[in-house]
Amino acid sequence: MIDLFELYFYEDCPYQDESAELLRLEGRGKMRIVSRENGICACAGDLAEYYERKNMKTLNYLRDGDTFKPGDAIFEAEGDLKLLFRYWRVSQTFLTIMCAIATKTASLVSAGRKANPDLIIAASRKTHPGSRIFEIKAVRAGGGDIHRNSLSDSIQISQNHLEVVGELGKLRAIKKIEIEPRTREEAFKYVRMSDIMLLDHISPEELRELGPELKKLNPKLELAVGGIKGPMIPEYAPFVDIIVISAPYYANPLDFTTKIERI
Repeated sequence: MIDLFELYFYEDCPYQDESAELLRLEGRGKMRIVSRENGICACAGDLAEYYERKNMKTLNYLRDGDTFKPGDAIFEAEGDLKLLFRYWRVSQTFLTIMCAIATKTASLVSAGRKANPDLIIAASRKTHPGSRIFEIKAVRAGGGDIHRNSLSDSIQISQNHLEVVGELGKLRAIKKIEIEPRTREEAFKYVRMSDIMLLDHISPEELRELGPELKKLNPKLELAVGGIKGPMIPEYAPFVDIIVISAPYYANPLDFTTKIERI
């Protein structure tokens, strides 16, 4: 398996740290990554595991789902000064992104469950290339779930599939079958063979009418909606079981700062 942290750090410093070499940095130091705003932590433990593999001592870090406020340390480590200066910027950037995803997810979950306590906020698979393993952990740290981790672990008959295949015959599979109909007519046509039906780009008013009709034909059906923006979640939440959304992955990075000192 690819060590993604090796890739991240190599990208930032493929040869040597010219600034550290010029200053002839030697000895040991301590690094603290501190937040300037409120948030929810994600993936600091993964970063700590990498530091330990590189013989750096992790002093403290917040766990997935831990909340923090301005001034709180998210991650603390000590070790070789050259390595600290090589690692700090990528480490800080990584945590600002993953904690932002967790924080955004938590806000969406909170908004949705005020209208529907059983609602699942499921992030799509539109992750950034090379970051999926961490981004889906961050979503879960914020209380969300994952719609599809990959093409290999779930079945979704999309509108493009229907366009290419045409009429669906009898489908049988161990995994749940999710169908994304192109039209209202297709929704009724395929409702009985669907475990999950994804209704994309549909209004709350249409869902209010359509949902009960579909569930009457298939009482075990789970209704999902996609193609909506975060602020619209409370309007859709009462009428569906799942909201599929990509917004957490594109949350603005949180504001962190890093301090390094010699010890």
